Amino acid sequence: SRNDKSYWLSTIEPIPMMPVADSAITKYISRCVVCEAPSNVLAVHSQDMNRPDCPPNWTGLWTGYSFVMHTAAGAEGGGQALSSPGSCLEDFRTTPFIECNGARGTCHYFANKFSFWLATIDSGAMFSQPLSQTLKAGNQRSRVSRCQVCMKNN
Repeated sequence: SRNDKSYWLSTIEPIPMMPVADSAITKYISRCVVCEAPSNVLAVHSQDMNRPDCPPNWTGLWTGYSFVMHTAAGAEGGGQALSSPGSCLEDFRTTPFIECNGARGTCHYFANKFSFWLATIDSGAMFSQPLSQTLKAGNQRSRVSRCQVCMKNN
């Protein structure tokens, strides 16, 4: 059963062919640091391949790729506001989350799990009907919006 599950931001390790368990799991789950910022922090997105500028009187903290949400089995999934720093991931991975199953104690990248990223768009085609496009491996970054996380200067 996949009822007792959780999702974790994954590392850049190659995706394993089989579920991983025990101490092997740790190299697939990203580590984080929670910091207290002295002022407001927000993410800005360009919807093109260029790093967007921070607003006046804000300082850039990091740049990345504009992540929107992920989905999985049934109605499972999650995301956050595009203004959230968590929507600007430093590394682009087509599968940025690994699913862990509490009952089995294993984690795996399942085929029915999808990630959604803010796409690049030509400024002249902003309000046009988007054209369907298939992206081959290694070419996905060309269609993912860039972002920057900014902190307000004191």
